[in-house]
Amino acid sequence: MCQHDCNNDSRDAGCHLSCRNGILRPANRGKWHSGSRETRVVGKSDDVPRLLVVHHTPSPPLQDLLEAARAGLDQPELAAVEVVVRPALGTSIVDVLEADGYLLGTPANFGYMSGALKHFFDTVYYPCLEATQGRPYGMWVHGNNDVDGAVASVERLVKGLGWQRVAETVTSIGPTTVEVRDACAEMAATVAANLLVE
Repeated sequence: MCQHDCNNDSRDAGCHLSCRNGILRPANRGKWHSGSRETRVVGKSDDVPRLLVVHHTPSPPLQDLLEAARAGLDQPELAAVEVVVRPALGTSIVDVLEADGYLLGTPANFGYMSGALKHFFDTVYYPCLEATQGRPYGMWVHGNNDVDGAVASVERLVKGLGWQRVAETVTSIGPTTVEVRDACAEMAATVAANLLVE
């Protein structure tokens, strides 16, 4: 069976992931990985920029936005950027320290970011405070009625960390539209492209 739990033989072309040196990658690309802790890259080469995607995705609209962000990153001109995707509750201090930039995705819950993303910030804030100053980030937020409080709550924390927003925040209320998905893809690509600027 495939070690990635996709119910395919790992040698079968039907497996949507390939595994090389312990890194999960799309079968047709070689630039992002996600999944369980065992698939993490140990250490980081300084000459390869790394973008960390930290998300809490409890609904279909948020899944749409995550997939849109991934699509925006899956462009030939961004192939030099390594993309690491982590659920907010599974993101470590080391993940943050080893990244050169960040994408954040959250639902709006009662006028605030999700508890999962707040837990992420609680975990990494002080250990990463000095080392990650000035790093670029982008964000998407989805809500059923309002997203302003959630956006503001994240912005307060990233301002404290000293991260720099390099693309407009993507917000969505209700079902996602083509326009919102396109905006999310563009935002993600902009953050990744920023890592390639000398």
